[in-house]
Amino acid sequence: MRVIQRQLFSKLVSEVNRFNFVALCFGALFSGIVPQQVLADPNYPNRAIKMVVPFPPGGPTDNYARLIANKMQEEWKQPVVVDNKVGGTGATGTLLVMNAPADGYTLLFTSNSAHLISPLLKTPPPYESVKDFSPISMAIKYPMYLLVNPSLPVKTLPEYIQYVKARPGQLNYSSVGIGSGGHLACELFNGAAGTSIVHVPYKGAAPAQAALIAGETQMFCDSVGNSQQMVNAGKMRGLAVFADKRSSAAPNAPTMAEHGLNGLAAYIWLGMLAPPGLSVDLQNKLSGVVAKIMATPDIASFALKGGNEIVANNPNQFAQQMREEKEMWAKVIREKNIKAE
Repeated sequence: MRVIQRQLFSKLVSEVNRFNFVALCFGALFSGIVPQQVLADPNYPNRAIKMVVPFPPGGPTDNYARLIANKMQEEWKQPVVVDNKVGGTGATGTLLVMNAPADGYTLLFTSNSAHLISPLLKTPPPYESVKDFSPISMAIKYPMYLLVNPSLPVKTLPEYIQYVKARPGQLNYSSVGIGSGGHLACELFNGAAGTSIVHVPYKGAAPAQAALIAGETQMFCDSVGNSQQMVNAGKMRGLAVFADKRSSAAPNAPTMAEHGLNGLAAYIWLGMLAPPGLSVDLQNKLSGVVAKIMATPDIASFALKGGNEIVANNPNQFAQQMREEKEMWAKVIREKNIKAE
């Protein structure tokens, strides 16, 4: 009898061990293919948050990051510290966030020029703009603005295109650097208009703008906020915006579509992302606070005065917009054979 009991017990132990082994194998298998998400802390945030900006202090990305950080601090009664991590055309700060814990205490506030366009110019790319991050929200976007030297004998976009086509390869355009939003917007225009205006890169917006004003170049694709003041002063002429609708900061500048160049939209956006694997609850919580902040009267007024459009979308919308934009810019870079400096 005891022998039979021992045999039954041994068989039972064997079956339990086999079940545990199979469960362990399945667990190991699925852990390798299912992204791990850190469960949301119901008390989040209960300590300081770091917001990484991959640009130097003082620029538009940094300015908006600080505005949003201050509002988040007021909302949550926890410090929100902006940390400028410059280098690698944005890659240094971006990779720091990509490799940080997915707990909501390290965030990235960046632009599409650094986050989406820059990796497309590098082989291999240092990161994948959507898959390697948890999108939170696109805060604002602003259209590129096609500007020309006022000494040119043109007043409208059609006149300018006719003027350029009569002088193939003789006109230049300035940009803030190879692969910048302005560079790609001007190449988007070249392709749509059938022109061959030659690219001359400069190191930053100020020298690129100065080159246009001095007549060293004849065209410049810039933001409305950065250039409309010079247009008002007569130092540059704004011909059209790369947008779906006219900008409130430059109401007299038509859209490209108004002159028959349909689908020619080129925006710079600023937005927030987090490390990969952030819980959906925290993504939505952060996205919600960004939307609330962007709707406050002082932030909304500041954005609109600069020619910016408030977006404040949700994580899924942000991810989809990035995927679509990435495809568009990859096509331009490929067709124009644009290489990083």
